[in-house]
Amino acid sequence: MTFVEFLRQEYLLVAVAVASGLMLVWPYVRRATGGPWVSPSQATHLINREDAFVIDVREPGEFNAGHILGAKNVPFGSVASAGPELAKRKAKPVILCCETGNRSATAAATLRKQGFERVFNLAGGIKAWQDAGLPVEK
Repeated sequence: MTFVEFLRQEYLLVAVAVASGLMLVWPYVRRATGGPWVSPSQATHLINREDAFVIDVREPGEFNAGHILGAKNVPFGSVASAGPELAKRKAKPVILCCETGNRSATAAATLRKQGFERVFNLAGGIKAWQDAGLPVEK
């Protein structure tokens, strides 16, 4: 039996093996695109010791339901146009967060393209922040 014949006869087995491999690689790909990522404790360190600026990219309704103390709300769709307004913070650490960390990963890449030097994404988003028992304000 040749390799091609094997692939034809066992296509389901091959599909499961490929899907399994992709699931193993996905977390590494995801981290590479939105990184560097920081945990809630690392974010707290950056806020307290290095005067990091926190940008919450959730929509205003989500932001008003509870956000990190001192965070600025810049909705995800407005991040690209908010760059010039945030330009004075380019040299300082900037931490982006959203509900789970997905939208903020894309926003972090946008800010990096605009020349921000130290952009971090909060791993797990505001949910991880709250799960860590850290304070939020409404």
